[in-house]
Amino acid sequence: MPSFHPGPDPDFPRYEETDFFPFPDSRTWDDDIVAVGGNLSPGMLLSAYEQGIFPWYNPGDPVIWQSPDPRCVIYPEKLHVSSSMRKILNNGTFNVTFNKDFVGVMKGCCEVYRPGQGGTWISDDIIEAYAELHRLGWAHSAEAWQDGILSGGCYGVLMGKIFVGESMFAKRSNASKAAFLTLAEKLFENGLALVDCQVPTRHLISLGGEELSRKDYLELLKKYRVSRYQPPFSL
Repeated sequence: MPSFHPGPDPDFPRYEETDFFPFPDSRTWDDDIVAVGGNLSPGMLLSAYEQGIFPWYNPGDPVIWQSPDPRCVIYPEKLHVSSSMRKILNNGTFNVTFNKDFVGVMKGCCEVYRPGQGGTWISDDIIEAYAELHRLGWAHSAEAWQDGILSGGCYGVLMGKIFVGESMFAKRSNASKAAFLTLAEKLFENGLALVDCQVPTRHLISLGGEELSRKDYLELLKKYRVSRYQPPFSL
């Protein structure tokens, strides 16, 4: 069994934004975990998303690259906004902004208590890597503010017409929903084909998410993602 460096491997080559790293062919994937090792440089992260893969690992582990089966996605016509949530969005309970405090959202996702979980996978290495993707224009956030305080938010990576949601948090009730739903509606209005929620959960299903086989997701990814393409609209 080969040994791996915990977290990003400092000896692994750095891949810049326009570099491509070929992960194992999807026809060889037998599990959700498709590769182990490497680093979180921009080119490696973007290559992963282009191939339907994302990093997900615990502190002390090497970088673990995953592609869950089934996947959870939300299509424009399936996005569900309850009447009570629509009222919250319309009456200005939260001031929702885009890309105003990307790192703050990531730290909020890292720090919020999640029942049943012993910790967080959002390490300093993850925050640094995605902050760099944000500076390059690939990663985006939505923030829900109340009384001038960051009360919730979400972030993810936009690849062509697919937004891959990474995480969300709420310090006040409905704050994460307000951020996510406002962002999703904005993206769908601008031609987004689907939101990739990665792993199915009861919460995501309640927002309109549905399960999709990994094989079908990869076919949609080929159709809608555009390699190294900056989105034609800004948030």
